[in-house]
Amino acid sequence: MNRLKKINLLAKQAWVNTIHRRGTKGLILLVNLLLFFSLTVGYLNLSQHQNLVHGFGGEVRDKWENSPDKHPHRMAHYGYLVFREKFPLAFFDFGMDSYLGNVIFLEAHKQNTVNFSEANLSNGLLRFGEISAGMILQVLIPLLVFFWGFDLISRDREQGTLKILFAQGVQGPELIWGRALGLYLLNLSTVVLPFILGFILLFLHGEQDLLGQSVAHYLIMVLGYLVYFLVLCLVAVWVSGVSKSSKAALTTLIGCWLLFTLLIPKVSQVIGQTWYPTPSKIEFDSSVEQELILHGDSHNPNDPHYAALKDSLLRVHGVDSVQQLPFNYSGFVMREGERLSTETYLSHQRALVELFKQQQKIIRNAAWIDPFLAIKNLSMGMSGTDYDMYLHFQDQAEAYRYLLAQTMNELQIDLIGNRIKNSSDPSAQLSKEYWEKFPDFHQAFLPTAAVIKNQFYSILILALWLTLFSCLVWAFSNRIKAF
Repeated sequence: MNRLKKINLLAKQAWVNTIHRRGTKGLILLVNLLLFFSLTVGYLNLSQHQNLVHGFGGEVRDKWENSPDKHPHRMAHYGYLVFREKFPLAFFDFGMDSYLGNVIFLEAHKQNTVNFSEANLSNGLLRFGEISAGMILQVLIPLLVFFWGFDLISRDREQGTLKILFAQGVQGPELIWGRALGLYLLNLSTVVLPFILGFILLFLHGEQDLLGQSVAHYLIMVLGYLVYFLVLCLVAVWVSGVSKSSKAALTTLIGCWLLFTLLIPKVSQVIGQTWYPTPSKIEFDSSVEQELILHGDSHNPNDPHYAALKDSLLRVHGVDSVQQLPFNYSGFVMREGERLSTETYLSHQRALVELFKQQQKIIRNAAWIDPFLAIKNLSMGMSGTDYDMYLHFQDQAEAYRYLLAQTMNELQIDLIGNRIKNSSDPSAQLSKEYWEKFPDFHQAFLPTAAVIKNQFYSILILALWLTLFSCLVWAFSNRIKAF
């Protein structure tokens, strides 16, 4: 009998012995039902969210286009509501979505925060987490694998059957890989059907223009989970082989599970927040406001900065007053004020985002010693529920806000005269046709190449963990002891 046949026979034996244990079939059925339930509920919640976003977005657009004739700067302050859509794979792994805002009000001269997160609108139970397919695969499946695999080698040693196997010509590598393969196949029985359901749900999503990207993300994510499960099986078999007893193996594996899923993630998060503390919203707003004061107040005609700007404009155009300028002076000042305030805000926001990225970097580096963090980051990234995707939405919303404000300022500069006393003057009001011409907000998601770049280290770490434990198992299998 060649080596491959021996490995397959040992894998089948491990699978049969484990599947016929009391409660194994019930656990497999329960996990499948949990995954089916979480995928279905997640998909329904995603569909409801998208329907609400599209519905409210349509109402906002209708009200914007049907706003009466008015001064364009009033329209800039009338503002625009933008709603955050979710990536089609968000039903699989909720990630950070529940803790991130969904609605932002865009207006001139001011950058508002994204509000109405699910965490703020729910009770405190959300702090304990949500049951998503990603959470089950990352946390519960490892516990199940360790429970099934803790005695695959140690039990044979304790019962004396390990000597018989070796006497029949079974070698260490064949035994180890056969047991690991059997455990892996048993593990697949809990996830194959849910993976197929998740794939089917992608095709039921209403936005088919994202189907190709969603399928690519899903396949990469599933491949990552398959590697993660294989690492878990190798860990279980290796610990079972090196432990003196099944009890010691089970204790070690439970300790590994607690270390990987609870201790290291929480410690790395605390370290990140301690080493790179972020300012509160009040502190952030205050620092922005203090710098804006140095740039001057565009609404104050006596402000030194804008008074100097007016004098320079009068000299350049060779006129004595702003009424003689060939463009609307007030609109010019608003445009300059918007530019300065936006540059100030973005400089502070970039510094804040850098702090968040440094915190995330601590967690990502911790994945080198914790495969759970690697698969968690990869799963969130591919599902579009990580901070990078949220930050991409924020950047798009701010770019749209700036475009809106400056477009209204340009309309004022070009179409409204300098002799207008105030914005309520009938001659200062523009037709609502200009509002209709202004484009609607359309959210774009990070392209697949950018997502893979962000998750490169997660993919690399999973590959390294697989390589490391493959080498450990191989080295151990050549000197495994039968007693």
